[in-house]
Amino acid sequence: MKKQQLLLLLLFVFSAQLLFAQENEERDNTPKYVNDFLSIGVGARAMAMGNVGVASVSDITAGYWNPAGLLDIEADLQLAGLHANRFANINKYDYGALGKAIDSTSAIGFSVIRSGVDDIPNTLELVDADGNFNYDRISLFSAVDYAFVASYARKLNKIPGLRLGVNAKVIYRSVGDFASAWGFGLDAGLMYDVKKWQFGLMARDVSTTFNAWDFTLSPEEQAVLIATGNEIPENSLEITLPRFILGAARQWDIKEQLSLLAEVNLDVTTDGQRNTLISANPISVDPRIGLEAGYKNTIFLRGGTSFQRFGGIEGEESIVPQPSFGVGLRIRQLYLDYALTIAGDDSSSNGGALNSNVFSLKLNIFKQGK
Repeated sequence: MKKQQLLLLLLFVFSAQLLFAQENEERDNTPKYVNDFLSIGVGARAMAMGNVGVASVSDITAGYWNPAGLLDIEADLQLAGLHANRFANINKYDYGALGKAIDSTSAIGFSVIRSGVDDIPNTLELVDADGNFNYDRISLFSAVDYAFVASYARKLNKIPGLRLGVNAKVIYRSVGDFASAWGFGLDAGLMYDVKKWQFGLMARDVSTTFNAWDFTLSPEEQAVLIATGNEIPENSLEITLPRFILGAARQWDIKEQLSLLAEVNLDVTTDGQRNTLISANPISVDPRIGLEAGYKNTIFLRGGTSFQRFGGIEGEESIVPQPSFGVGLRIRQLYLDYALTIAGDDSSSNGGALNSNVFSLKLNIFKQGK
């Protein structure tokens, strides 16, 4: 690696470390898993490969995995969409995106993510003024999270193989009419190709993402919460600390019709000890591995896994793989992908594993005459 390339990488990492130093005093009081719906992933291809993609992503889903990968979009316009019923249909997860190249050295993209639990019963008014249960007073509400992400990527011609990208994201979260929050944050990513190897680094929430919550409970609703021993929530500021995802990938061409892609990612969080394979405070590391076998660049088989740490009733701990599998089909400029993801532990003491089915589409659009 050339000196200027190494210097650029060191500056990229060092800038984030400066942010860590400023936030170190607040880290112990910062809740984990803030805006964690943005850690689910997008695109059934990557989700079937164990949620890897920081190094090898080459389509519009790069707006999520690593915006530097937007430069590999070959179509004049690329569209993508995803729908998933997660955790036994409890959670509805949707994603839509579009992107295109501006010129030979830059590209843009726009993504929308929605994660929600709908039709939640509101029982705050179940008991009327006379102390009677009136089930007609039960209403339904939704707890929904949205993310709107604008992405930009640029190639540095002076450093061959190096691409940079940035995301600006706006977050909106709501819990019925009771509470809502607006947030804003920045992500940054880079990709570097060396011969047949691809390397990637994604710094999520590198700016530190802030959510400002506003609660609008009526006096009657507050009275019910007090009477049932609950606290009255107050307007507050929620902070998402930075996380880094490092990746390395390589593809092997087997004869002329078969190919094999392998990628390894290290998801490094900075908000305290988590139930990951490498668990420490304040840094935890979640390693992931994914494989994709392709035939004639038309049919694909995929698999991958991450690892989760589970505690038993008697205090013992175990490391359980969280596997995923999937298939893909390309029909000219249309890509159809499916993924089956498995979360949790099969043992009854932990509630059993939950499966999620993920379907996604991707479409390339070219101008007439191409």
